[in-house]
Amino acid sequence: MAARTGDEMSGPALLVAGLAVTGSPLTASWLLAGLTVSAAAGGPLLGVLLDRARRPGRLLACCLLGYAGGLLLVLYGLGRVPDAALVGVAVVAGLLGPALTGGWTAQLPRVAGPERLSRATALDSMSYNVAGLAGPAVVGLVASAGGGGATVLVCAGLLVAALPAAWSLPPLRSRPAAPAAVPADPGSPAAADAHPAAPRSPTAADAHPAAHGSPAESGAAGRGRAVRAELVEGFAVIWRNAPLRRATAGSALSCCGLAMLVVSAPVLGAELTGESGHGALLLAVTAASGLAANAAIAAWGRVRRWDRVLAWGTAVLGAGMALAAGAGAFWAAVVAAAVAGAGEGPQLTALFSVRRREAPARLRSQVFTTGASLKITSFAIGSALAGPLAAYSASSALVAGAVLQAAAVAVLTAGRRGRSTPAKAPRSARGGR
Repeated sequence: MAARTGDEMSGPALLVAGLAVTGSPLTASWLLAGLTVSAAAGGPLLGVLLDRARRPGRLLACCLLGYAGGLLLVLYGLGRVPDAALVGVAVVAGLLGPALTGGWTAQLPRVAGPERLSRATALDSMSYNVAGLAGPAVVGLVASAGGGGATVLVCAGLLVAALPAAWSLPPLRSRPAAPAAVPADPGSPAAADAHPAAPRSPTAADAHPAAHGSPAESGAAGRGRAVRAELVEGFAVIWRNAPLRRATAGSALSCCGLAMLVVSAPVLGAELTGESGHGALLLAVTAASGLAANAAIAAWGRVRRWDRVLAWGTAVLGAGMALAAGAGAFWAAVVAAAVAGAGEGPQLTALFSVRRREAPARLRSQVFTTGASLKITSFAIGSALAGPLAAYSASSALVAGAVLQAAAVAVLTAGRRGRSTPAKAPRSARGGR
């Protein structure tokens, strides 16, 4: 929770600190954009490294420390070094961002037994909702009490507080081997395991050391080729596995639409009440509603069709945004925000469950961090598009967001009419667990 809350604080904290120190909204917005847009590049590589690490928790701890250090470096440089250099630091720090989201979630199977995994996934999704509520609220309170710079200090402190939990994660006892090629349905998870795009051959570089220089150089080159091969293989698994491909593309498109809600909420609050601060209340209602929906799923614990939950959650989220676009009073906007949250919460739980079910065990971290990085970057793009729309009117941005949710539903349901993947896949399709 500390890491998730720190992550949720990081963007608003940089925004507030940048504005407080420089007085420039442009500089503040570029710092936020730099922190988020680079996630697409960092996520896949972080996933490969986590999958290959004997102690993935220690790599996560290093990512936490690096992310916190990057934020503190930006804070120290504000007003002292050129803005472009600080944006560059934010971009580098943003490369580590997916480790704070998908990197943690990918470790769940290692700490929760198979019989508790569904419940643990729902509880993990709830932590996103709680952090989404607490992060911006803490930024507001700290900024009011101690100024913009204090928000970054508190954010970094929360990230550092999560270091012991990450460091103490259990080691990987044995890495699952690449399965032998066996006949399988091309759209099934087993097929994704059985026919990877680029099978690893980690010993190829060592077989002929003379051809590659010294043994040290040969080993380094072999490891580099293995990492590149796994990057290709991870993307191939996402592309070739139909449920995983739909979930990844649909959730990224939905996240782009969700940015429209986040950006337009303050504008909607100002339009309906005259106070932009009421927009933060709408976002809090959305997060609280999502938390309640996920709590209900965790208590029930029996969901058979996660693919359907993912599609229906996205549809409900879009319906809430459409209702908000037509809200003529603040109470109606609150109802719309609650509807949107009731869809967003289960959507996230379902997305994690589909990823966990479909991803081969030896590539699970890469699948999670790649998906997280695509969502983060998609959100950044959506935020950039939402600005001009919300400046015209909040309703136009919300309608655009609802349209993007409808497009995401179309992606999530394409090619699976009349059939749906059950929540519990066969043992061979779950990486041998």
